[in-house]
Amino acid sequence: MEAKEITGLSEGEAAHRLAEDGYNELASQKKQGVFTIFLNVIKEPMLLLLIGSGLIYLVLGEAKDALMLTSFVFVVIGITFHQERKTERTLEALRNISSPRALVIRDGLERRIPGREVVKGDILVLKEGDRVPADAVVLECENLSVDESLLTGEALAVRKSALNGDSAIKRPGGDDLPFVYSGTLVVQGQGLARVTLTGPHTEMGKIGRALQTIENEDIPVKKEVKEIVRSFSIGGAVLCLFITVIYGLSRNDWLKGVLSGLTLGMAILPEEFPVVLIIFLTLGAWRISKKQVLARQSAVIETLGAATVLCVDKTGTITMNKMSLKGVMANGGYFELKETGQDKLPDAFHDLMEYSILASQKDPFDPIEIEIRHKGGAFLSGSEHIHNSWKLVREYPLSKKLLALSHVWESPDLKSYIIAAKGSPEAIADLCHMETGIRITLSKDIESMAAKGLRILGVAKAEFRKTELPSQQHDFDFEFLGLIGFTDPIRPTVPHAVKEAYAAGMRVIMITGDYPGTAVNIASGIGVKNHHEYITGPEMETMGRSTLQERIKAVNVFARVLPEQKLSIVEALKANGEIVAMTGDGVNDAPALKAAHIGIAMGGRGTDVAREAASLVLLNDDFSSIIEAVRLGRRIFENLKKAVSYIFAVHIPIAGISILPVLFNLPLVLLPAHIAFLELIIDPTCSTVYEANPEEDSIMTRPPRRMGERLLNKKTFIISLFQGINVLAAVFAVYVYAVYMGKDKAEARTLTFATLVIANFMLMLTNLSWKKNIFAIMRMKNKAMRVVTAGTMAALAAVLYIPFARSLFHFSSLYAIDLSIALTAGLLSLLWFEGLKKFLN
Repeated sequence: MEAKEITGLSEGEAAHRLAEDGYNELASQKKQGVFTIFLNVIKEPMLLLLIGSGLIYLVLGEAKDALMLTSFVFVVIGITFHQERKTERTLEALRNISSPRALVIRDGLERRIPGREVVKGDILVLKEGDRVPADAVVLECENLSVDESLLTGEALAVRKSALNGDSAIKRPGGDDLPFVYSGTLVVQGQGLARVTLTGPHTEMGKIGRALQTIENEDIPVKKEVKEIVRSFSIGGAVLCLFITVIYGLSRNDWLKGVLSGLTLGMAILPEEFPVVLIIFLTLGAWRISKKQVLARQSAVIETLGAATVLCVDKTGTITMNKMSLKGVMANGGYFELKETGQDKLPDAFHDLMEYSILASQKDPFDPIEIEIRHKGGAFLSGSEHIHNSWKLVREYPLSKKLLALSHVWESPDLKSYIIAAKGSPEAIADLCHMETGIRITLSKDIESMAAKGLRILGVAKAEFRKTELPSQQHDFDFEFLGLIGFTDPIRPTVPHAVKEAYAAGMRVIMITGDYPGTAVNIASGIGVKNHHEYITGPEMETMGRSTLQERIKAVNVFARVLPEQKLSIVEALKANGEIVAMTGDGVNDAPALKAAHIGIAMGGRGTDVAREAASLVLLNDDFSSIIEAVRLGRRIFENLKKAVSYIFAVHIPIAGISILPVLFNLPLVLLPAHIAFLELIIDPTCSTVYEANPEEDSIMTRPPRRMGERLLNKKTFIISLFQGINVLAAVFAVYVYAVYMGKDKAEARTLTFATLVIANFMLMLTNLSWKKNIFAIMRMKNKAMRVVTAGTMAALAAVLYIPFARSLFHFSSLYAIDLSIALTAGLLSLLWFEGLKKFLN
C-alpha cells in the first residue's frame, strides 16, 4: 500500500472546508469577552452606591470627598476586573484538553496535524496505536483491526476491509465493514481512509450533542448565596430608608440623610458573597487540577465533600494498565517471575517462552506482546531460543470463532515451517484437540493461576512441511506447551488511598470486566472491605431493581460488568441515598457518568464524549487523585463556610456603627469613604486569605457532610451573630467613651475606626480555624494571610499618620494610648470565642 499515490486535499481546499464546517471537535462553552466582563463589573450595586455618594458630595461642594470616592470606584473596578479576567483565564486553561494529532495526506505529502484541524475529504493514514480523529471510509488496508469498544462496548477489535461498492455509512460494530469512527483505536495493521464526517456530526459527536441537551440546575450553594444576598438587600433597603427619614426629621438635613442612608446601604450590602463563591469555586478547580484532576464544572467541588461512595474501574485507575508477565506453567510445574534480571528461567520453561515470543509481533503495540518480548527476550538472551534471523511468512488472526492467533515462520536452516500459536487457553486447547482428561487437568491449572489474579494465555507449537499453507489454523498439528499469566500491577498509591477513603467515611466499590477470581484478588490487595463477596454482570441481568438495591448495600466488588451496566449500579446506589462518584472512559460509560453525582472521566484513555458527560477528568487515571480531589473538595467547602461566617459577622459592626449614632443623635462615625476602605480590606480577606487557608487536621477522618448542607446553618449563624454583636459592642463602647471624654468629632471617629479595623483583623484570624487557637493560626502556612495582614496595617498607618490621607478621611492624630485602647477593645471583643474553641475541643 503506497500512501503517496494519493494526493489528498490541497492546503487551500482544507482551509476553505475548515472555515466552512468548523473545527473537528465537540462544542465547548464560550468564554466571556473583555467588554462583557467590564459591563458585569460596573453593574455591581456597591459601585453604584459609591457613585451615588460621590455625586452627593459634589452637590454639597466637597470636591475632595467626591474625588476620593471616584478613585475608590476605579480601584474596585480594577480589582474586580482583574479577578474576573483571572477567573476566565483559569477556566480557559482548565478546559484546554489538547486534541489527538492525525496523520493526513495533503498535496501528496504526509503531514501530522492537530486532530481538530481534520476536515471532510481529508485522507487519513492509519497505523497501529493511532486514535481515529473523525468518521471515515476505508480506501485501502492491510490486516486492519480497530478497537471500537468506546462506541459499542465490545472488547474484541473488529476487522476492517476496503470500500467495495456501497458507501452508505453503517453503525459501529461487526467485522469486515469499510468504516472507521472518531475516537476508536487502531490496534493492528494499517490503512488509508477518507474523512466523511467531523466534529458533532460523527457517531461520537451525536452522543455528545444528546448529552448537551441536559440542563444543569444551580447548585445548592449558589441558591443559598442568592437567598442571603436577596434577604440582606431587602433588609438593607428598608433600613436605608428608615435611617434617611430619621436623620432628615431629627436633624433637618435631608441631603446628608440620604448620604447616611447610602452609607448604611454600603455597610449592609453583602456584595462579597457572590464574588467569594466564584473565586472559591474557580481557584478550587485550579487547585484540584494541580492534583491531576480537571474540574469541568465548578459546581462539582461542592459535591466532592459529600461523596459517600466511590465506584472505580480496576484497569488503569486501580491498576497501572500495564501488563506484567508474572507466572508461567509448563510440564506440570509453575514458576513465578520477578523483575527482569532477578530470575533465571528454568530450562523446563524455555520452549514456552520461545514460542510465546514467536507468536507475538516483532515490533508490537499490544501491551501483552510488548511485555512478552521485553521480559522473554531478557530471560532467553544469548540462547538458541531467540530467532532474529527467522522470517514471518503468514499470520492467522484472531476471530470470533477462535480466540487464538498463529504466526508461521521460515528458517533458512529448516525444511519445515515453524508455527507458534497463542490465545485463550480454551482456544489453544481446541487447536491441540485435547482429550477430556487432559482438559480437566488444564482447567485446574487455569483456576489455580486465576486465583492469583492473573490473566492467562495458552501457547502451542507446530511444524509444517514447506508446501502450500492451509487456510485455517485447525489444519496444523499443534502441541500444547503451557500457560503464561499476566498481572496488571496495582498502583503503589492505591492501598493507602483506599484506607484514606474508608477513614473519611466513604465506601469503595471496584468494577471490572475481568473474571471474579482476578477481581477478588485485586480487591484484596488494595484493601476493599468484604472483597470475598461479588456480583457479576450476568447475575445483574437476572436481578430486579429492588434485589440489586438490597445486594449492593453489602457488595463492593463487581466482575464481568459491561459498561452499560454501570448505570444500573449508579441508580441502585442513588436509590439507597448514597452520593455517588463514578469513573468511566468509554462512550457507553457516558449515561452512568451523567447520572452519577460526580462523573469522573479518564483523561489518559477516555473519550471526548465521556469527558463531556463527566464533571471531573482524571488526567493521570490514578485512583489516589480522586481521594486528593475529595480532600480538596472538603477543604474548599469548609473554607467557604468560614468565609461566609466571617462576612456575616463583620457586616454587623459596620452596619451597627452606621445606625446607632443616628438613633442616639450622635455625630456620624462612618462615611462612604470609610466603608469603601473597609471593603478593600474585607474583599481580599474573604476571597484570598480564606481560600488559601490549609485544611483542618481532621478533615479526612470525619464522615461526609450531608448533601445540600447550608453554608450559613443554625450553628454558624448563631456563632457569627454573637461574634458580630460582640465586636459592635466593643467598637460602640470605644466611641461612647471617646464622646464621654470630650474628644471632638474627628478624634472620636479616628479612635472608633481604628478599633473597628483591629477588631476586623482579629475576626479574620479567629475564624480561620474553629479548632486551633489564635497563636496556632498565626503560625499556619498561609502566605495570603501574611500579605493581607501587612497590607491592612500599612493602609491603616497611612490613613492615620500621612497628613493628606488623614484629611481625606476626616481623621485626627492617634496617640499611643489611643492605639492601646483600640487594640485592647479589638482583642477583648473576640476573647470569648477563643475560650469557646478551647472548651469545645
